[in-house]
Amino acid sequence: MPVDDPDPRRTQRQRRASSRELILDAAVRGLFEDGYARTTTVAIQTRAGVSRGRLLHHFPSREDLLVAAAQHLAGERIEEMRRFVLSATGGPTADDGERIDLATDLLWETFRAPYFWAAMELWTAARTDADLAATLAAAERQLGGAINSVVATMYGPVLSAHPDFPAARDLIFSSMRGVALTYAVTGHNPRTEPHLALWKRVLREMLTAPES
Repeated sequence: MPVDDPDPRRTQRQRRASSRELILDAAVRGLFEDGYARTTTVAIQTRAGVSRGRLLHHFPSREDLLVAAAQHLAGERIEEMRRFVLSATGGPTADDGERIDLATDLLWETFRAPYFWAAMELWTAARTDADLAATLAAAERQLGGAINSVVATMYGPVLSAHPDFPAARDLIFSSMRGVALTYAVTGHNPRTEPHLALWKRVLREMLTAPES
C-alpha cells in the first residue's frame, strides 16, 4: 500500500519532486525489466509505491509518463557519461593509443546499461506511435550535443580535434548500438565482445595515422 510521507520537515515541493522521481525511476525500471507493453500505469504505480492520485497528478496519461521517462533517460545518460569522464583521462602521460583504449571501453559500457535497453524499448514503440516518435526525436536532438561534448572530453583534445573525429565517433556509436541489440537474443558476454578490438583499431587508423 502506498504510504504518505511522514516527515513534516519536507516541503510540499520537495515531496512532489521526490514522488515524481520515484515514478520516473519506476517507469525506467519497468521498461528495462518488463518491456514497453507491460509497463502500464498500474505497474509503474506499484513499483513507485505512490497513490493513483499522485501518479495522475504528475502524469495524466501513460503517454505523458513515458514521454517524461524518455526525457529522464536522456538526463540519466548524460550524467552517466559525465561520471565516466572523471576516470577516462588515463592520466597526463597517456598516449593517444591508451586514450583510445580506455575511452572506447568506457563508451561500450554505456551500451550495456539498463537505460540503454529502456531507451530501445521506447525507440521500438515509437516506430508505430507518431507522438512518441516526435518526442523522442526532440529528446535525441537535445541529448546529442551533450553526449558529443562528453565523448570529446573522454577522447581528449588532441584526438577530438582531428577532422575525422565526428565521422569516427558516429561510426562507432552506430556499430556499438547495433552490436548491443544482438545481446537481447545471443546472451554473449559483453566483456569478451570481439568487435571491441576492431573498434579500437578503426579509431587508431582514423585518428592517429599521419594525415596525407
